[in-house]
Amino acid sequence: MLHRVNLTISLEFRRPAACPPEVVSRRNLLTIAVGAMLSRASATAQQTPTFSADVKVVNVFATVRDKQGKLVRDLDKEDFEIREDGKPQTIRYFARESDLPLTIGLLFDSSLSQTRVLEDERKAAYRFLDQVLSRNQDQAAVVQFDQAVVIRQELTSSHKDLQDVLSLIDSPDMRMPGAQGGTLLYDAVRQASIKLMRPQRGRKAFVVLTDGVDVGSNVTLNDAIESAQRAETLVYCILFSDESYYRGTGGGEGKGVLAKLARETGGGFFAVTRNQTIEAIFKTIEDELRSEYSIGFVSDQPVTRSDFRTLKLTTKHKGLFVQARSRYYAET
Repeated sequence: MLHRVNLTISLEFRRPAACPPEVVSRRNLLTIAVGAMLSRASATAQQTPTFSADVKVVNVFATVRDKQGKLVRDLDKEDFEIREDGKPQTIRYFARESDLPLTIGLLFDSSLSQTRVLEDERKAAYRFLDQVLSRNQDQAAVVQFDQAVVIRQELTSSHKDLQDVLSLIDSPDMRMPGAQGGTLLYDAVRQASIKLMRPQRGRKAFVVLTDGVDVGSNVTLNDAIESAQRAETLVYCILFSDESYYRGTGGGEGKGVLAKLARETGGGFFAVTRNQTIEAIFKTIEDELRSEYSIGFVSDQPVTRSDFRTLKLTTKHKGLFVQARSRYYAET
């Protein structure tokens, strides 16, 4: 974020040969007032960092919880420390509950294994978007993946358009007889990162609804993670599976995949269970997005080649846990 203070005041006094004392007094008062304005402007300029156009600010969005898992919303800049490749960096920009635009990507696994849970996912997803997209600059997109990856709805602020497209999400066996299996989870994350998220600025997050089993992707899990990291997008993974589908087949082991995808991008991992409904999970994600800290720094290490750099954001308080991405892509 760039901040500049520019104030130009031009004054010209022409004192007549005979100037009444009260006029001189008024002019002296004006001079004092202008001097005070300039002094305040100078102080503001000193307190607010000014970055030139070629300075790259690294933004890190984070949530903090205590030992009981409760969100902590009242920390200040001085409560945080950040390291890049192990070296401490100076936090130059800080905000709580950021007003930056929010961009959400909903990624639906519509493969055969998800047929029986799609309806619950659709209903919960729309209620989530209706609550989270509270301003005109907030946007969401809908991506469907099974044996192919399809962006069903480009980024939009229209609640109606999102509701309409969510009602169309279906599985292959609903679309065609004898449909073949396929779950291009990794391809979906990578394509959505590149096509939807990389051009956007501000806060960005995916919510991925899937059982975590990938079948047929052209890229690996690490490729998907790297793509999301380069797009500076948090990934929230919701494990929602139909246990009866995998019974006796050895499938349904996507928990580790989704936990890693969420952890390394700074998002969160959740599993739908009897005690944890999908509605409750969406509410938790909503609360996290409304409780983010936005932290920015300018690296003291010149970028001589494009590569990933590790990040470690911590607080100075014991018993608090920070959830944030673990690295970023430094580009020349």
